[in-house]
Amino acid sequence: MGKDERPVVLSETVPYRTKIKSFVRREGRFTESQKQALAANWNTFGIEYDELSIDFLQLFGRQAYTVLEIGFGNGKSLAKMAVAYPEKNYLGIEVHRPGVGQLLKHLQNEKIKNVRVLQHDAKDVLSHKISDASLDALYLFFPDPWPKRKHHKRRLVQADFVQLIAKKLKVGGIFHVATDWQDYAHHILKVMSASELFQNTAGAALYSPCPEYRVRTKFEQRGQKLGYLIRDMVFKRV
Repeated sequence: MGKDERPVVLSETVPYRTKIKSFVRREGRFTESQKQALAANWNTFGIEYDELSIDFLQLFGRQAYTVLEIGFGNGKSLAKMAVAYPEKNYLGIEVHRPGVGQLLKHLQNEKIKNVRVLQHDAKDVLSHKISDASLDALYLFFPDPWPKRKHHKRRLVQADFVQLIAKKLKVGGIFHVATDWQDYAHHILKVMSASELFQNTAGAALYSPCPEYRVRTKFEQRGQKLGYLIRDMVFKRV
């Protein structure tokens, strides 16, 4: 699906032999405007990684419905969601500097105030910076599908990831994942159905209509014209 399908990184601090990574760094072109936006706006919107839990009330200056998006790509859809739902707090994770810089350009140009950004490994962030039962929703849109069978173990949605996000979501919280790879969609349904901590809001082994809050990107629209079928899956923490 192109640039908006940025894969999510696992820890780069653990030797490869002991931890399977779901990410290969393919950063692409880092434009001068993206570099400038990153330098100028990181102190306003960026969060430096450490192992201290984030206090959302202190970070956003308010108590509000809080959404974490893993792998926001070029940030356009995240910025559009933040504009459409100003009453919500958004925390985005992306490891690619061009994507982070591009999102910061959107936040600056559109004067968006309800987004904060982390440029780090998603599992590390979830494990160390997100308090248990603190998230209202977690979005994972178009993660790297790792289509070759020998690479399926690198897919982010695995049993250990499900256990981790279950700890971080509030009861009643939402895990929304979207993919255009049928095999990965089947894999996700299988993994999620094996967990007693989540309920498929569409019914067992069913896909959901695309919720109106998920912005259709130009890359998704291009894929649909080529015949790709987008599958949304929405699960509730029980």
